[in-house]
Amino acid sequence: MNTHKNTNLSKRFAAHLAMSGCTTPDTALILWHDIVTRYSEPARAYHTLEHLAQLFDQFDKIQSQLTQPDIVALAIYYHDIIYDPKRAGNESKSAKFAQEKLSPYLDIAQCARIYALIMMTADHKIAGTENRLDAAYMLDMDLSILGAPWVEYEHYTQAVRKEYAHVTQEQYRIGRTKVLEGLLTHPKLYLTEHYHQLESQARENISREITLLAD
Repeated sequence: MNTHKNTNLSKRFAAHLAMSGCTTPDTALILWHDIVTRYSEPARAYHTLEHLAQLFDQFDKIQSQLTQPDIVALAIYYHDIIYDPKRAGNESKSAKFAQEKLSPYLDIAQCARIYALIMMTADHKIAGTENRLDAAYMLDMDLSILGAPWVEYEHYTQAVRKEYAHVTQEQYRIGRTKVLEGLLTHPKLYLTEHYHQLESQARENISREITLLAD
């Protein structure tokens, strides 16, 4: 990731943290360095700082529609902070990590909301009744890559494959196909009107990847 994008992510993090109640620059810097370290782990190829930058490109387009934009932003920063493709439960571990790191600076309700938003990324289903539109936008942003032009989608699939370099091609084919076919069973991949425009492209990309995996 280039220095400009990294700096922009850092400044944004500090701003969202400050708007949520934590106005100490040193605290923001310490927390940010922790985020950078986690998202720069060698095993990552897709779930990186570049992924965060892509999500905030999306965030800028829909921020005005959010009830709690700063809380959603912080959830984005922490949603993949724990990522080990060899283990399950990364979402719950990330949610707990976020809660532990942010609880000294944010109130209980804010931490609970960030925890809930991150947990929803496990199955991409909205849980609870609070700020459902915020949750829908966060989930749609997280899946926006599925509706990208094929060239961009293909880069995404290549990066995901690198993260699963520890499994054989056959194991990957079976596992990945199951995930993709599961996505196609969803009545709607995208929950908001803004992202509905990506639905057709996303289904086309997923079907094309399934075909390629079968070859």
